[in-house]
Amino acid sequence: MMGKSRREFLKAASATAVGAVISNDLLAGNLAKGNGRPLCAFTKCLQFVDFEKTGETLAFAGFDGADIPVRPGGSILPESVGTELPKAVKTLKKYGITVPMIVTAIVDADDPLTERVLGAASEAGIRYYRTGYLIYDPAKTIQENLDNHKRTIEKLERLNRKFNIHGAYQNHSGTRIGGPVWDLYWLVKDCDPEYFGIQYDFCHAMVEGGVSWPLGMKLLAPWIKTVDIKDFVWTKADGKWKIACVPLGDGMVDFDACLKQYILYHISGPFSLHFEYGPAEGGLSGIQSDIRRQEMANVMKKDFNWFTEKLDSHKII
Repeated sequence: MMGKSRREFLKAASATAVGAVISNDLLAGNLAKGNGRPLCAFTKCLQFVDFEKTGETLAFAGFDGADIPVRPGGSILPESVGTELPKAVKTLKKYGITVPMIVTAIVDADDPLTERVLGAASEAGIRYYRTGYLIYDPAKTIQENLDNHKRTIEKLERLNRKFNIHGAYQNHSGTRIGGPVWDLYWLVKDCDPEYFGIQYDFCHAMVEGGVSWPLGMKLLAPWIKTVDIKDFVWTKADGKWKIACVPLGDGMVDFDACLKQYILYHISGPFSLHFEYGPAEGGLSGIQSDIRRQEMANVMKKDFNWFTEKLDSHKII
């Protein structure tokens, strides 16, 4: 478990710059990890810096682990995963940051890059990966789509067994597979939860499910091994409603209700906190990247502290 002493130290840290705290041994890897529910940061928001600075930033913010994008346009490209992923894991380890999970674009077990990514991840000790997204073909019926995609998932499950790794599909608001949530049950109901399941996203479940989301979570609970954390509000622009991500606690996600369900169904595994607002948006270069990283670090630290307090209140950590 992540000890209270660590959280108290992180909250008490007086440093205002990202690198100032890192020299302390408590943040250099001597903190007890071994947490069955590590708090990871989805590092898409830090792709503009290298893994040295990523590790430094995550340690400053207090995270246990990193959830790394290993996909086209990600921090690590699938073509170079065999060399770059071990380097990233080794670099992050210097800062006390583990890598229990990655995000991929995998949707085809027969793609040669799929085995390359899963093999490298397994070799690096990574237990969980998120797949890419599947789409509905409008020329086919809903059932025909689900039947086709079910075969895709079954092939991925068999490959996951080979590499002893867990693949997960994220429920995501919209009209792709996984938006309604109920479609995911059809795809995973015959899968062994140890090898294929769901990366459950509280935010997207609530966007699509309104007040009925607990039913979908109950349906999928046996296959939920990892959980995404972010918050949102509905905003109106040019006469159209859309969702906008906001800091944790400022939006419409009922985290207390979500975590009660989480406890009820005995879910465990990594949390992945996502940052899709503020300095995570846009692009900067040169000296501006250092400013952006400091701003991003402060945002991440604030959300990390808010969520750990929420977990504490539910006696989850």
